[in-house]
Amino acid sequence: MIGIVLAGGTGSRLWPLTKGFSKQLLPVYDKPMIHYPIGTLMLAGMREIVIITSPQDADVYKSVLGDGTQYGVKFEFAIQHKPEGIAQAFSVVENFIDGKKTCLILGDNVFHGVSLGRNLKQYSDIDGAQIFAYRVSNPTEYGVVDFSSDGEALSIEEKPQRPKSNYAIPGLYFYDQNVIEKSKTLKKSGRGEFEISDLNRMYLAEGKLNVTLLPRGTAWLDTGTPSDLQDASQFIRTLEERQGTKVNCLEEIAFLNGWTTKKDIEGVIRNIPNGTYKSYLMALIDEK
Repeated sequence: MIGIVLAGGTGSRLWPLTKGFSKQLLPVYDKPMIHYPIGTLMLAGMREIVIITSPQDADVYKSVLGDGTQYGVKFEFAIQHKPEGIAQAFSVVENFIDGKKTCLILGDNVFHGVSLGRNLKQYSDIDGAQIFAYRVSNPTEYGVVDFSSDGEALSIEEKPQRPKSNYAIPGLYFYDQNVIEKSKTLKKSGRGEFEISDLNRMYLAEGKLNVTLLPRGTAWLDTGTPSDLQDASQFIRTLEERQGTKVNCLEEIAFLNGWTTKKDIEGVIRNIPNGTYKSYLMALIDEK
């Protein structure tokens, strides 16, 4: 399975923070925002990851992330010349997928929960599509799924004015190898975008869409506005300071997955400046 991080867009809700600067490179407490979705994919076992970004930001992402070697993965970079909806991601990465199953995650979404990676690994060989639901107080800002009394998904609406439920669909989607062909049949919505909700409705109509509530205790944060960004940073800070561990430290995930060695981490340490992040990595390998 190939992971896809959608890190394009204009970041209009964060203006002027994003004036000349990619939203997904803004800090969420002590790491660039994009580290969090990448970390989620790595926790789910994915080692081939495509980063979708804009033409003007591609070189910056390559400089910040490298080719993935230090994290035991392989990064590819795909260019989205004009952002036209989440589902457009599949036309952008078609040449990278080569008929494989995919997991798409939005670059401004932060997920955290006990055993999250282990829970997500079960969808690596999916037949159809797997999405998630999360109860929110403001469903009009998201794609919304409505359930029957026995928990079956009935409908999906994109940012409805009168939502049928309070269950939003977070920016994490698993698809089988048919997603490329399905995405090619999509038409732009009234908002002028290729909607991910339309793609999910295709799978729903075929009886091949599974919707799972994110487990209680799992946090999902959308960092698309200044207040959301601040809330996410405070959430990460609280967790890290109380627990003494870092959330989605990519070097740590790779090391614990067995994708890199103590020697690899020592090489990383030699090339980063003194600070709390370096001290954390030093402590990590000292424990082994």
